[in-house]
Amino acid sequence: MHIRSTMYPVVTIYTDGAARGNPGPGGYGVVLMSGQHHREISAGYSYTTNNRMELLAVIVALEALKIEPSEVTIYTDSQYVVNAVNKGWLNDWVKKRFKGKKNQDLWMRFLQVYPKHQVRFIWIKGHNDNPWNERCDELAVQASLGNDLSEDSEYSRN
Repeated sequence: MHIRSTMYPVVTIYTDGAARGNPGPGGYGVVLMSGQHHREISAGYSYTTNNRMELLAVIVALEALKIEPSEVTIYTDSQYVVNAVNKGWLNDWVKKRFKGKKNQDLWMRFLQVYPKHQVRFIWIKGHNDNPWNERCDELAVQASLGNDLSEDSEYSRN
C-alpha cells in the first residue's frame, strides 16, 4: 500500500524513446496519469539517437505537468536516464561542465524542470509485457515513422 507523503498531486509517468539506426529517425512516447487524468504525448525527429529520445521523453513529461510541485514517479526502461540521476552521474557531469559527455543541451533542459517536482525514477525492463511501457514504445516508434518529422537541431550540431 502506498501512503502519500505529501499533499502534492501524485503523478505516474511512463516514458520511452526509440531511434531507427541510432542515429536515425527517432521518437519518444509518454503516458502521464494522475487520478482520473490520462494523457499521451509523442513526437518524432528525422535524425537523432535513442538516448536523446529517452531523455527528451522525461523532459517533455515533466514540462507537461501543470501543478508545481507534484509528486512524480517516472518508470522508464532507460538505464542511461535512471543511472544518470539515481547514481549521481549527472552531478559529476555538471561539475565537469559535461566535458566529453553527450546531450548536454537536453541535460541542461532537464535540470531546469527536474527541481520543480519531487521525482523518483524507477527502471523497468523494456519489452517485458508492462502495458504502459509497451504503449510508450508504440508511441515512440509510431512518431519515428511520421511523414513530417522535426529536426533535432542540437544533435545535428554535435
